[in-house]
Amino acid sequence: MSTDIDKPAPIATFDGITRRYGQVTAVDHLSLGIQRGQTVALLGPNGAGKTTTVELLLGLIDPDAGVVRLFGGPPADAVAAGRVGAMLQDAGLPQGARVAELVDLVRRLYPEPLSLQDTLRLADLEDVANRRVERLSGGQRQRVRLALAVAGNPELLVLDEPTAALDVDARRTFWHRVRGYVSAGRTVLFATHRLEEADAVADRVVVIAGGRLLADGTPDQVKVQAAGRSTVSMAADGPSRELLENLPAVETVRQDRGRLTLSTSDPDATIRALLQQAPHTRGLEVSQVGMEEAFRHLIQQGGTR
Repeated sequence: MSTDIDKPAPIATFDGITRRYGQVTAVDHLSLGIQRGQTVALLGPNGAGKTTTVELLLGLIDPDAGVVRLFGGPPADAVAAGRVGAMLQDAGLPQGARVAELVDLVRRLYPEPLSLQDTLRLADLEDVANRRVERLSGGQRQRVRLALAVAGNPELLVLDEPTAALDVDARRTFWHRVRGYVSAGRTVLFATHRLEEADAVADRVVVIAGGRLLADGTPDQVKVQAAGRSTVSMAADGPSRELLENLPAVETVRQDRGRLTLSTSDPDATIRALLQQAPHTRGLEVSQVGMEEAFRHLIQQGGTR
């Protein structure tokens, strides 16, 4: 019989962390542990405290209260030992350097780096290894940033909004490469506001808003936190928004791409009332809550500051 004593210690812990900038609380009493081998999405709207959380984990800033530990010690020690690799949002690249030269320079800073060939292959940079960075596309530059993050062969890979500037194909390729890296038991934490990435890529989703923890679990568990909620959608040329907002059990109403979508805690009651008041409603569809609706509900219930 397994017990909590049998569980391995987390490789990263936030213990009651608070970080303020003047009157703004960016991270508010955050407690969290990350286990080895997990792929964790730190999900939240813009301004939720995701980047501050990443910077605290990497030791780039200090908390005002609480303790952050990486591999049992201060973050700076783990970073200096090459146990952590990071890809930060909008990180620059030196102009004039060739891809292979830059990657090789960085990997030589670490005690047990990946080989240059393996690093270039993992980041899909072999075809542009001799190209100068200023001649790379946006997607290729992002792959260079990934190569620099994994060059030291870190046990923990930290990514801050890693696909923010990438198109759909480039995002798919990027995550294919990351999965290849973490498949050998390594750990990845990525901050994102992309719901579809958190749902598709992560095996654990941590939702924060206003610097506070709102949900923590598998994608399915996070959706369950919006249990009993469904969406009801219809053609946008039907009932008025005012009518929809006053239907029983309706929590939110939004319009997108020619359709109106309601979030409701009692779809049967909502639909009965809708058809009584607007019997000619077209294109009616009902579905269980997905990650987007669960996210909206959590943010709405938890509030932001």
